[in-house]
Amino acid sequence: MTHDMLQVMEWHNGDKLLQPFSDQEMARRQDDVRRWMDAQTVDAALFTSSQGIAYYSGWFCSGFGRKCGMVVSPTAATTISSAVEGGQPWRQGFHANISYTDWRRDNFFHALRQLTPKVGRLAIELDHVSAKFLRQLEAALPGVEFVDIGQASMWTQAIKSAEEHELLRAGARIAAQSATAALGLIAPGIAEFEVGIAAAAAMHRAIAATFPGAGMTGFDVLFQSGIHTDGAHNPVTDKRIKAGEVLSLTCSPMLFGYSSTLQRTLFCEHADKASLCIWQKNLTVHRRALDLIRPGALCSDIARELSDLDRQLDLLKYRSGGYGETTGLQSNSLGCDPDVALRKDCFSELLPGMVICVDPMLMVPEGAPGAGGYRDTDVMIVTEAGAERVTNFPLGPDHNIILAHHNREPARMQKKMGR
Repeated sequence: MTHDMLQVMEWHNGDKLLQPFSDQEMARRQDDVRRWMDAQTVDAALFTSSQGIAYYSGWFCSGFGRKCGMVVSPTAATTISSAVEGGQPWRQGFHANISYTDWRRDNFFHALRQLTPKVGRLAIELDHVSAKFLRQLEAALPGVEFVDIGQASMWTQAIKSAEEHELLRAGARIAAQSATAALGLIAPGIAEFEVGIAAAAAMHRAIAATFPGAGMTGFDVLFQSGIHTDGAHNPVTDKRIKAGEVLSLTCSPMLFGYSSTLQRTLFCEHADKASLCIWQKNLTVHRRALDLIRPGALCSDIARELSDLDRQLDLLKYRSGGYGETTGLQSNSLGCDPDVALRKDCFSELLPGMVICVDPMLMVPEGAPGAGGYRDTDVMIVTEAGAERVTNFPLGPDHNIILAHHNREPARMQKKMGR
C-alpha cells in the first residue's frame, strides 16, 4: 500500500448534531461500563452490535456489510466507522470517532489495535460476535483474553432512563399521527402500498416537526389486507382492499434507534360475526395482558395466565407467538432483548423502568371462519406502582371498522355489525 493511501483517519466534518439525550445521560451510560470493567478486571470493552454502539454513543450504525465498533476504555470512548460513512458517525454521537478505509481488508482491526494498546482483557458482546469474527479478533489481538459483556449490557439497557421514556412517548405520539393518516385513506379498491405511503409521509412530517435534523431511517410502516395479515412482518404489496376484509396496520417510528410500535387490527366497511368474535376474544387477552404488567411480576407467570385464558377462549391453537417483549433501542435485524419477553420459558422479573410491548397475535388459517391475522400492540412503561400505557390510539370494533363514505359516524354501528 502506498504512503498516500490512509488506513485510519479522523473525519470530524461539521458540528455535533442535536441529540435527544443530555450529556449527563450519555456520560452515565459510559460510566456504567467503566464500573463493570473495574469490577471484572477488564481493560476495555468493544461493542459491535447496533444497539450497543447506539446506547453508549448515540450513533445508530448500519454498517452496509462493513464492521462498526465502539471501544470504551477507562479514560475514553471512541467509535470505529467505515470511511464511507463520512463524518456522520462523529456528528451523531457523544464520543470520539476514527474512520477506516477499504484499502485493506483488515483496516477495522488496524483501527481497533490503535484503541486497545496494552489491553490484556477485552470485553466483547458474545451474543453478537460470530465464530469467524472471534477468530479474526484473536488473530488481530494475540494474547488478549476475551470476556462477555453482552448479558450485562443487555440488562443495563433493559432498565430505561427517564430521558428514554420521554423519547418513547414522543415516538408513540408520532406513531398515532401516522396511523390516523392511514385510516383516512382506507377504502375498498385502495392498494396496500397507497395506505403505507400515506402513513409513512405523515410519520416523516411528524418526526421532522418534533426532532428537526433527525435522521429518518429504519422506521417501519406495514399495512396488510386479507390473507397478507397472517404474518406480522409481511411486506406491503399492490393488493387492493376489499370490503369486509381484516386489515393490519403497523406504525413503528425509529427515533435515534428507539422504536415505539403501534399496531392495530382493522376491518374495511364491516366485519362478519366470526371475525368479530375472534377479534373480541383476542382483545380480552390483550387487555388482561395490559393489567398484568406491573413491577415484581414474572414474565413466565404472565404468559401462563394468558395461555390459560387463551385455552378457555379456544384461541391457543391460533396463537403464533408470545404475548410481548421488551421494546426501545432495537434494530430490525437484531430484534429485542430475548431475556425479557412474555413467554412461559422466560423467568425474568419486570422492574421499574422496563418498557414492554404487549402484542398477543393470532393467525386463523385461510378457509376457517374469521380467517386472518389479529394483533394489536401497546407500549407499556413499568413504573414503581404499576404501568403506564404509552400508546394512545383506540382499540377494537367500536373504533377500527373503517367506513369509506363521508358520513361515517351515523352508519358506523350498523355497518360494523354486518347490517
